[in-house]
Amino acid sequence: MTDRPLRVRFAPSPTGYFHVGSGRSALFNWALALQHEGTFVLRIEDTDAERNRDEWTQGILDAMAWLGITTDHPAFEGPYFQSRHAEEHRAAGLRLHEQGDAYYCDCSRDEIDAGNAGTGRQGYDGYCRDRGLGPSDGRALRFRVPQPGRTVVIDLIRGTPTFDHDAIEDFVILRGNGTPVFLLANVVDDMTMAITLVVRGEEHLANTPKQQLLWSAMGAAPPAWAHVPLLVNERRQKLSKRRDKVALEQYREEGYLAEAMRNYLMTLGWSPSGDSEIVPWERVVAEFRLEDVVPSPAYFDVKKLTAFNGEYLRAMPVDEFIAACQPWLAGEHAPWSSDRFDPEVFAALAPLVQQRVSTLAEVPAYVDFLFLDEPPEDEASWSKAMKDGAGDVLVDTMSAFETVPWSADELKSTLTHVGESRGLKLAKAQAPVRVAVTGRTVGPPLFESLELLGRERTLGRLRAAHARL
Repeated sequence: MTDRPLRVRFAPSPTGYFHVGSGRSALFNWALALQHEGTFVLRIEDTDAERNRDEWTQGILDAMAWLGITTDHPAFEGPYFQSRHAEEHRAAGLRLHEQGDAYYCDCSRDEIDAGNAGTGRQGYDGYCRDRGLGPSDGRALRFRVPQPGRTVVIDLIRGTPTFDHDAIEDFVILRGNGTPVFLLANVVDDMTMAITLVVRGEEHLANTPKQQLLWSAMGAAPPAWAHVPLLVNERRQKLSKRRDKVALEQYREEGYLAEAMRNYLMTLGWSPSGDSEIVPWERVVAEFRLEDVVPSPAYFDVKKLTAFNGEYLRAMPVDEFIAACQPWLAGEHAPWSSDRFDPEVFAALAPLVQQRVSTLAEVPAYVDFLFLDEPPEDEASWSKAMKDGAGDVLVDTMSAFETVPWSADELKSTLTHVGESRGLKLAKAQAPVRVAVTGRTVGPPLFESLELLGRERTLGRLRAAHARL
């Protein structure tokens, strides 16, 4: 990519929750920095003072740390804050004016639109190019795009996109109040920070020829470019925070594992070798290549992400799974009071729950019947299980459970006999018992659950369910 030491940058804006697309871009850059023993620079682009908030900046750092991009790693540099370098950006703009690569313009947006009316033209027409205006309040500084000409972008993913200068207007680099715009600030910061490779989303490709022109005008070679594919939803629409679930924080709160999210994001546009996309991070770092990234849009499939997460959960050592569940079991969001939760009871059932859940947030619904005074109410489950004959099964089960040795094997054998006596297979016989005791038709294995719940509480719930019929 370059003869210079690799220096990549990730430059998010602190204006909202951390987008999964930002997570993908950050991870692509991080993997390259680790692979080439380079440097990953975090630059917070906080020049939009009206929208920036300190909590969003902290959210960026927290989300990155959750993904494994940590500030204490030798490859990490920053964070830098773009707003603290505004004078450097402004000075660069003034130098471009001094050398004839920029000019002042006093055209308002209304005047530009009026001049374009009926012409079919869009954007600025270069009216002030040769007027020789000097600086003054309200006058923007525009870059003088060389005419005629074209700019070729060398993109490690997309080849050589070419942009005719006829289609690039003389763009603003300093606003009428003297503040620098995004394009200029980015180029100056990348130059100052010696960035050698820019890996970012496809939506920034249209800005690249303008930035490359700025690099050239300032007498420096641009970095290598790589524009990663857009993320789209199931309708092949670009992911939108107004329509789609895109906040990384939301997935974390719903019990997705960082390792699963990291693995999945890396497969959006790229795939590891072999038959499985679920691979350890060390292998991702070793194999990732920008030239293998597919330029076409990548589908962010929540179902596939959830399947990834389930695989990672089932692969965890049980002790790690139990520890990972704690925020959902003993924290403020647990559906029971803290004094009701028994960690030993949960630990006994955890291996069975682990094989059935896809996210950690699903865990409480599998075990809540153990820690609530009464089983949860689920009308759909009740209607499905408590059909004709359910009352008779409950009566026979209560009678049999009064004296049976209280172990999972004995309970299963006993309920099997109850069902056979009424011409029912075990699956049919246990359905009303499961709903009476656990409240739901789906859950961990029934007989291990009954063993943990105990005879007294089990019989009490069976009686209550029978009385409700």
